[in-house]
Amino acid sequence: MTDQQPLNADEILDVVDENDQVVGQAPRGAAYARRMRTRCAFVLARDAEDRIFVHRRTPQKLVFPSYYDMFVGGVVGTGESYDEAALREAEEELGVRGLPRPEPLFKFLYETPEHTWWSAVYQVRCTLPVAPQEAEIDWYAFLTEEELTRELGARPWTPDGLAAYRELLARREAGEL
Repeated sequence: MTDQQPLNADEILDVVDENDQVVGQAPRGAAYARRMRTRCAFVLARDAEDRIFVHRRTPQKLVFPSYYDMFVGGVVGTGESYDEAALREAEEELGVRGLPRPEPLFKFLYETPEHTWWSAVYQVRCTLPVAPQEAEIDWYAFLTEEELTRELGARPWTPDGLAAYRELLARREAGEL
């Protein structure tokens, strides 16, 4: 599988401005290559024991291949809402149907010299048996927050997921969540 092309480079995405207003559309690969701002949904999935679903992305991912992430999720499709994308992506990546609607927590603008996207962060309780999507996830486990904290320095984490997780922890510490 390592010789396959990156996933979904031709998918059409909405391009948005600094206020998260749609200003056009572009193929995903072109949007990333030209640093066009798009939209993304992050979903922190917890199991019945309150452990967090953690996974490693496949090498075929267009952005951050083979990195670890504590969120499932992905890009918001053209004309799709953040809420719709959060549920769709969570069900697809976890390999489940009938997931409760993810609870919105906050939005933030993720920006680096290479990437920029508006990011809506959600959480969901998944008590269903998971069967993660093999095209996107090649390893997974449910970790306690303490276990996840210990792993943060030991593995390559997606920079946007790490930024979202740190923002979530800061907002929780400040009593905002």
